[in-house]
Amino acid sequence: MVSHSVFHQPSAPGPQVIIHGGAGATLKSKGAVPPLRESLYHIVRTIYNHLTQGMGAVEAVVIGCQLLEDDPQFNAGTGAVLQSDGQVRLSAALMDGRTQTFSGVINAQRVQYPITLAEFLQTQNDRVIADAGTVELARELHTPLYNPITPKRLQEWVNESKDGALMNLVSEMGTIGVVVRDTQGHLAAGTSTGGKGGERIGRVSDSAMPAGTYANDCAAISCTGIGEDIINECLAARIVLRVTDGLDLHQAFERSLAESAQRGRDLGAIGLDAQGNIAWGKTTEVILAAYGTNNIVGDALPTA
Repeated sequence: MVSHSVFHQPSAPGPQVIIHGGAGATLKSKGAVPPLRESLYHIVRTIYNHLTQGMGAVEAVVIGCQLLEDDPQFNAGTGAVLQSDGQVRLSAALMDGRTQTFSGVINAQRVQYPITLAEFLQTQNDRVIADAGTVELARELHTPLYNPITPKRLQEWVNESKDGALMNLVSEMGTIGVVVRDTQGHLAAGTSTGGKGGERIGRVSDSAMPAGTYANDCAAISCTGIGEDIINECLAARIVLRVTDGLDLHQAFERSLAESAQRGRDLGAIGLDAQGNIAWGKTTEVILAAYGTNNIVGDALPTA
Protein backbone atom coordinates (compact mmCIF):
# COMPACT_ATOMS: atom_id res chain seq x y z
CA MET A 1 0.00 0.00 0.00
CA VAL A 2 1.23 3.49 -0.82
CA SER A 3 1.98 5.61 2.26
CA HIS A 4 1.36 9.31 2.64
CA SER A 5 2.59 12.26 4.66
CA VAL A 6 1.10 15.67 5.42
CA PHE A 7 2.81 18.73 6.92
CA HIS A 8 1.63 22.19 7.87
CA GLN A 9 2.85 25.61 8.93
CA PRO A 10 0.52 27.60 11.23
CA SER A 11 -0.80 30.99 10.21
CA ALA A 12 1.27 34.11 10.86
CA PRO A 13 0.91 37.87 10.27
CA GLY A 14 1.14 39.15 6.72
CA PRO A 15 0.83 37.30 3.40
CA GLN A 16 1.81 33.70 2.65
CA VAL A 17 3.13 31.82 -0.37
CA ILE A 18 3.88 28.18 -1.13
CA ILE A 19 5.24 26.84 -4.42
CA HIS A 20 6.13 23.44 -5.84
CA GLY A 21 8.30 22.09 -8.62
CA GLY A 22 6.93 18.57 -8.86
CA ALA A 23 6.61 15.34 -6.92
CA GLY A 24 7.85 11.82 -7.50
CA ALA A 25 10.61 9.38 -6.69
CA THR A 26 13.80 10.24 -4.84
CA LEU A 27 16.04 12.60 -6.81
CA LYS A 28 18.55 10.57 -8.79
CA SER A 29 20.94 13.35 -9.78
CA LYS A 30 23.81 13.79 -7.37
CA GLY A 31 23.90 17.31 -5.98
CA ALA A 32 20.42 18.15 -7.30
CA VAL A 33 19.03 19.48 -4.01
CA PRO A 34 21.15 22.63 -3.42
CA PRO A 35 20.41 24.29 -6.81
CA LEU A 36 16.74 23.35 -6.48
CA ARG A 37 16.55 24.88 -3.01
CA GLU A 38 18.32 28.02 -4.23
CA SER A 39 15.86 28.45 -7.10
CA LEU A 40 12.78 27.76 -5.00
CA TYR A 41 13.90 30.12 -2.22
CA HIS A 42 14.65 32.89 -4.71
CA ILE A 43 11.20 32.56 -6.24
CA VAL A 44 9.45 32.36 -2.85
CA ARG A 45 11.24 35.51 -1.68
CA THR A 46 10.40 37.35 -4.91
CA ILE A 47 6.69 36.51 -4.62
CA TYR A 48 6.64 37.26 -0.89
CA ASN A 49 8.26 40.67 -1.41
CA HIS A 50 5.66 41.55 -4.06
CA LEU A 51 2.89 40.51 -1.69
CA THR A 52 4.22 42.59 1.21
CA GLN A 53 4.23 45.60 -1.11
CA GLY A 54 0.52 45.11 -1.75
CA MET A 55 0.40 43.02 -4.92
CA GLY A 56 -2.85 41.07 -5.35
CA ALA A 57 -3.04 37.29 -5.15
CA VAL A 58 -3.72 36.61 -8.83
CA GLU A 59 -0.90 38.82 -10.10
CA ALA A 60 1.53 37.30 -7.59
CA VAL A 61 0.62 33.78 -8.69
CA VAL A 62 1.19 34.68 -12.34
CA ILE A 63 4.61 36.19 -11.61
CA GLY A 64 5.59 33.14 -9.55
CA CYS A 65 4.50 30.74 -12.26
CA GLN A 66 6.42 32.73 -14.89
CA LEU A 67 9.60 32.48 -12.81
CA LEU A 68 9.15 28.73 -12.48
CA GLU A 69 8.27 28.37 -16.18
CA ASP A 70 11.56 30.12 -16.98
CA ASP A 71 13.63 27.71 -14.84
CA PRO A 72 14.78 24.70 -16.94
CA GLN A 73 15.15 22.60 -13.80
CA PHE A 74 11.37 22.14 -13.87
CA ASN A 75 8.91 20.59 -16.31
CA ALA A 76 6.99 23.71 -17.32
CA GLY A 77 7.73 26.31 -19.97
CA THR A 78 11.45 26.31 -20.78
CA GLY A 79 12.73 22.82 -20.02
CA ALA A 80 9.41 21.02 -20.37
CA VAL A 81 9.56 17.35 -21.40
CA LEU A 82 8.85 16.26 -24.96
CA GLN A 83 5.81 14.25 -25.96
CA SER A 84 5.87 11.09 -28.09
CA ASP A 85 6.26 13.05 -31.34
CA GLY A 86 9.14 15.15 -30.03
CA GLN A 87 7.05 18.28 -29.50
CA VAL A 88 6.45 20.30 -26.32
CA ARG A 89 2.85 21.06 -25.40
CA LEU A 90 2.18 23.17 -22.34
CA SER A 91 -0.85 23.39 -20.08
CA ALA A 92 -1.57 25.88 -17.32
CA ALA A 93 -4.43 27.03 -15.13
CA LEU A 94 -5.18 29.97 -12.87
CA MET A 95 -7.93 30.30 -10.29
CA ASP A 96 -8.93 33.42 -8.42
CA GLY A 97 -10.33 32.40 -5.04
CA ARG A 98 -12.01 35.75 -4.44
CA THR A 99 -14.24 35.46 -7.52
CA GLN A 100 -13.96 31.66 -7.82
CA THR A 101 -12.99 32.05 -11.48
CA PHE A 102 -11.05 29.29 -13.26
CA SER A 103 -9.18 29.73 -16.56
CA GLY A 104 -6.64 27.66 -18.44
CA VAL A 105 -4.91 26.55 -21.62
CA ILE A 106 -4.34 22.96 -22.72
CA ASN A 107 -1.52 21.74 -24.99
CA ALA A 108 -0.30 25.18 -26.06
CA GLN A 109 2.75 25.25 -28.34
CA ARG A 110 5.50 27.75 -29.06
CA VAL A 111 4.77 29.98 -26.07
CA GLN A 112 7.09 30.96 -23.23
CA TYR A 113 4.50 31.54 -20.51
CA PRO A 114 1.30 29.49 -20.76
CA ILE A 115 0.19 30.98 -17.43
CA THR A 116 -0.04 34.38 -19.17
CA LEU A 117 -2.60 33.00 -21.60
CA ALA A 118 -4.55 31.60 -18.65
CA GLU A 119 -4.41 35.01 -16.97
CA PHE A 120 -5.93 36.72 -20.02
CA LEU A 121 -8.75 34.15 -20.09
CA GLN A 122 -9.80 35.13 -16.54
CA THR A 123 -11.81 37.99 -18.07
CA GLN A 124 -13.19 36.14 -21.12
CA ASN A 125 -16.45 34.32 -21.72
CA ASP A 126 -14.52 31.25 -22.95
CA ARG A 127 -12.09 30.48 -20.17
CA VAL A 128 -10.46 27.13 -21.10
CA ILE A 129 -8.85 26.92 -24.55
CA ALA A 130 -7.09 23.90 -26.08
CA ASP A 131 -4.72 22.98 -28.90
CA ALA A 132 -5.26 25.09 -32.07
CA GLY A 133 -7.28 27.59 -30.07
CA THR A 134 -4.19 28.44 -28.03
CA VAL A 135 -2.31 29.30 -31.22
CA GLU A 136 -5.04 31.75 -32.20
CA LEU A 137 -5.09 33.18 -28.68
CA ALA A 138 -1.32 33.71 -28.64
CA ARG A 139 -1.56 35.42 -32.04
CA GLU A 140 -4.37 37.65 -30.80
CA LEU A 141 -2.24 38.70 -27.82
CA HIS A 142 0.82 39.28 -30.07
CA THR A 143 2.75 36.72 -28.05
CA PRO A 144 6.17 36.10 -29.64
CA LEU A 145 6.86 32.57 -30.89
CA TYR A 146 9.13 30.74 -28.47
CA ASN A 147 10.90 27.38 -28.48
CA PRO A 148 10.92 25.91 -24.94
CA ILE A 149 12.95 22.80 -25.86
CA THR A 150 16.31 22.58 -24.09
CA PRO A 151 19.24 20.39 -25.22
CA LYS A 152 18.87 18.27 -22.06
CA ARG A 153 15.21 17.49 -22.68
CA LEU A 154 15.86 16.79 -26.36
CA GLN A 155 18.60 14.33 -25.45
CA GLU A 156 16.31 12.61 -22.94
CA TRP A 157 13.73 12.16 -25.68
CA VAL A 158 16.32 10.86 -28.16
CA ASN A 159 17.62 8.35 -25.60
CA GLU A 160 14.14 7.12 -24.76
CA SER A 161 13.25 6.91 -28.47
CA LYS A 162 16.23 4.62 -29.04
CA ASP A 163 15.09 2.42 -26.16
CA GLY A 164 11.53 2.31 -27.51
CA ALA A 165 10.15 3.31 -24.11
CA LEU A 166 8.76 6.78 -24.67
CA MET A 167 5.67 6.07 -22.60
CA ASN A 168 7.97 5.65 -19.59
CA LEU A 169 9.76 8.98 -19.98
CA VAL A 170 9.46 10.56 -16.53
CA SER A 171 11.34 13.66 -15.41
CA GLU A 172 12.79 14.00 -11.92
CA MET A 173 11.35 17.51 -11.65
CA GLY A 174 7.78 18.07 -12.67
CA THR A 175 4.77 20.30 -12.79
CA ILE A 176 5.07 23.69 -11.07
CA GLY A 177 2.52 25.44 -8.90
CA VAL A 178 2.06 28.61 -6.87
CA VAL A 179 -0.50 29.33 -4.13
CA VAL A 180 -0.68 32.70 -2.34
CA ARG A 181 -2.68 34.67 0.18
CA ASP A 182 -2.29 38.42 -0.22
CA THR A 183 -2.40 41.19 2.38
CA GLN A 184 -6.17 41.50 1.85
CA GLY A 185 -6.63 37.81 2.66
CA HIS A 186 -7.51 36.87 -0.93
CA LEU A 187 -6.38 33.47 -2.24
CA ALA A 188 -5.26 32.31 -5.69
CA ALA A 189 -3.61 29.26 -7.21
CA GLY A 190 -1.81 28.53 -10.47
CA THR A 191 -0.31 25.39 -12.01
CA SER A 192 1.76 24.86 -15.16
CA THR A 193 3.16 21.71 -16.78
CA GLY A 194 4.75 20.13 -19.82
CA GLY A 195 2.94 16.86 -19.15
CA LYS A 196 4.45 13.52 -18.19
CA GLY A 197 6.72 13.10 -21.22
CA GLY A 198 6.36 10.63 -24.07
CA GLU A 199 2.57 10.71 -23.82
CA ARG A 200 0.08 10.11 -26.59
CA ILE A 201 -0.60 13.25 -28.67
CA GLY A 202 -3.69 15.00 -27.33
CA ARG A 203 -3.37 13.71 -23.76
CA VAL A 204 -4.73 16.24 -21.26
CA SER A 205 -3.13 16.67 -17.84
CA ASP A 206 -4.83 17.55 -14.58
CA SER A 207 -3.08 20.92 -14.34
CA ALA A 208 -5.62 22.78 -16.46
CA MET A 209 -8.57 21.15 -14.69
CA PRO A 210 -10.17 21.86 -11.29
CA ALA A 211 -8.76 18.45 -10.32
CA GLY A 212 -5.27 19.95 -10.25
CA THR A 213 -5.92 23.64 -9.55
CA TYR A 214 -8.73 25.00 -7.43
CA ALA A 215 -9.47 27.94 -5.14
CA ASN A 216 -12.28 29.77 -3.41
CA ASP A 217 -12.38 32.22 -0.50
CA CYS A 218 -11.73 29.38 1.98
CA ALA A 219 -8.71 27.58 0.49
CA ALA A 220 -6.49 27.32 -2.59
CA ILE A 221 -4.68 24.22 -3.88
CA SER A 222 -2.18 23.27 -6.60
CA CYS A 223 -1.39 19.61 -7.30
CA THR A 224 1.49 17.67 -8.82
CA GLY A 225 2.31 14.05 -9.58
CA ILE A 226 0.70 11.61 -11.99
CA GLY A 227 -2.03 13.59 -13.72
CA GLU A 228 -4.39 10.68 -14.19
CA ASP A 229 -4.19 9.90 -10.45
CA ILE A 230 -4.96 13.52 -9.57
CA ILE A 231 -7.91 13.53 -11.98
CA ASN A 232 -9.26 10.30 -10.50
CA GLU A 233 -9.17 11.87 -7.03
CA CYS A 234 -10.26 15.35 -8.20
CA LEU A 235 -7.74 16.26 -5.52
CA ALA A 236 -7.56 20.06 -5.56
CA ALA A 237 -11.31 20.56 -5.57
CA ARG A 238 -11.77 17.81 -2.97
CA ILE A 239 -9.42 19.47 -0.49
CA VAL A 240 -10.92 22.92 -1.04
CA LEU A 241 -14.49 21.68 -0.62
CA ARG A 242 -13.59 19.88 2.60
CA VAL A 243 -12.19 23.11 4.03
CA THR A 244 -15.30 24.93 2.82
CA ASP A 245 -17.45 22.34 4.62
CA GLY A 246 -15.66 22.89 7.92
CA LEU A 247 -12.51 20.79 8.13
CA ASP A 248 -9.32 22.68 8.89
CA LEU A 249 -6.69 22.69 6.14
CA HIS A 250 -4.48 20.06 7.78
CA GLN A 251 -7.44 17.72 8.33
CA ALA A 252 -8.59 18.17 4.73
CA PHE A 253 -5.11 17.30 3.47
CA GLU A 254 -4.81 14.34 5.82
CA ARG A 255 -8.12 12.78 4.83
CA SER A 256 -7.67 13.39 1.11
CA LEU A 257 -4.09 12.11 0.98
CA ALA A 258 -4.99 9.04 3.06
CA GLU A 259 -7.76 8.17 0.60
CA SER A 260 -5.37 8.69 -2.32
CA ALA A 261 -2.77 6.43 -0.71
CA GLN A 262 -5.34 3.68 -0.16
CA ARG A 263 -6.04 3.72 -3.88
CA GLY A 264 -2.34 3.62 -4.79
CA ARG A 265 -2.17 7.12 -6.27
CA ASP A 266 1.13 8.95 -6.89
CA LEU A 267 0.54 12.63 -6.22
CA GLY A 268 1.17 15.65 -4.05
CA ALA A 269 -0.43 18.99 -3.24
CA ILE A 270 0.28 22.38 -1.68
CA GLY A 271 -2.27 24.75 -0.21
CA LEU A 272 -3.30 27.73 1.87
CA ASP A 273 -6.48 28.65 3.71
CA ALA A 274 -8.14 31.98 4.44
CA GLN A 275 -6.44 32.23 7.85
CA GLY A 276 -2.98 31.86 6.31
CA ASN A 277 -2.32 28.27 7.35
CA ILE A 278 0.02 26.47 4.95
CA ALA A 279 -0.10 22.74 4.17
CA TRP A 280 1.51 20.27 1.82
CA GLY A 281 1.27 16.53 1.42
CA LYS A 282 2.34 13.65 -0.79
CA THR A 283 1.96 9.96 -1.47
CA THR A 284 5.25 10.03 -3.39
CA GLU A 285 8.74 9.93 -1.89
CA VAL A 286 9.48 13.58 -2.64
CA ILE A 287 7.59 16.83 -3.15
CA LEU A 288 9.70 19.80 -4.22
CA ALA A 289 7.97 22.53 -2.25
CA ALA A 290 9.02 25.74 -0.51
CA TYR A 291 7.05 28.37 1.38
CA GLY A 292 7.31 31.87 2.81
CA THR A 293 5.43 33.36 5.74
CA ASN A 294 6.20 36.06 8.33
CA ASN A 295 9.66 36.58 6.74
CA ILE A 296 10.44 32.87 7.20
CA VAL A 297 11.33 30.63 4.24
CA GLY A 298 11.23 26.85 4.54
CA ASP A 299 10.97 23.81 2.29
CA ALA A 300 9.99 20.16 1.95
CA LEU A 301 13.10 19.09 0.03
CA PRO A 302 15.19 16.05 1.01
CA THR A 303 17.93 16.82 3.51
CA ALA A 304 20.62 14.98 1.57
